[in-house]
Amino acid sequence: MSTEVKTTIDPALVTWDEIIPGGAYWSRVIKRGTTLRLLAPEGSRGVAFLCYNADNAIERYNAADTAKIQFNAFLKKGMLLYSDMGRVLFSITEDSCGLHDTLGGCSNLATNTKYREGDPTKSGEGDYKNSRDNFLLALIKRNLGKKDIMPNLNLFTRIAVDPDGNLSWAEKTAQPGDFIDLRAEMNVLVVLSNCPHPLDPSPTYDAKPLRAIVWNAPASTANDPVRTGNPEAERGFQNTDAYLAQLV
Repeated sequence: MSTEVKTTIDPALVTWDEIIPGGAYWSRVIKRGTTLRLLAPEGSRGVAFLCYNADNAIERYNAADTAKIQFNAFLKKGMLLYSDMGRVLFSITEDSCGLHDTLGGCSNLATNTKYREGDPTKSGEGDYKNSRDNFLLALIKRNLGKKDIMPNLNLFTRIAVDPDGNLSWAEKTAQPGDFIDLRAEMNVLVVLSNCPHPLDPSPTYDAKPLRAIVWNAPASTANDPVRTGNPEAERGFQNTDAYLAQLV
C-alpha cells in the first residue's frame, strides 16, 4: 500500500466542518461512503473514540477483536476498526500520525486528580473534563448510557507495553497538523471525547482543539487495497457486505 499521504480535500465534497474544543465531547452519524477526518491543528495529547452501528447500536467497536484480527494493538493507515460482530465499521484510508492506541482506556475523575493536585487554584469535579463523563453525556443524548461504554480507541497517542504487560506513556503524540481519515463502511455513530490520555504524565491539563471534517469520499471498490490487504480484511468486508445486502 502506498505510504503517500493525501492532505487536501476538495471543498465541494465537504458536508461538515467543525472545531471541537479541548475538553469537549462530540457525536455524529457518519454515513456509509463518507469519510471523517480528525485533524489536530495544534497537536494532541489524545482523543478517546467510540463508534457504533448507527442503525443498530447493539453492534459496536470491539478493541480486542480489532487488535487480535490484525495482530497489532496500534492502528495506522490501511487498518480497520472491527465491530463485535466481525464487521468493518471504519477503514483508515489516510493517516499522518500512526499513533493510535487500543489499550489505554479513557480518563476519569480518578486519573484527573493529578491536575487538581498540581493547581491549588482549582477544585471540584467540573474543573477538568474527563472522557468517562464526556462519553456518558454524549451517549445519553443518543438514548444510550453507561452500559454502552466499552473499551475505547485512543487517537494520536502511543502507549508502550513492557514484557509483563504493563502500560506506560511512550512520549509519542500527534504533532500540529497530524490527522487520521476514517471511511465509514456502514452508517456509523461516532462518540468522542477530546481529553488527554489517562496515562499522560503531564501535570498540566492541555487539551488542544480538534477539527472534524466529513466529506463524500470515493466509494470502496472490489480491489481496494484496504479490502484485499489480507485474508482477515477480506472476511471482514464479506461479513459487512452480507449485512448491508440484507438492508436493501
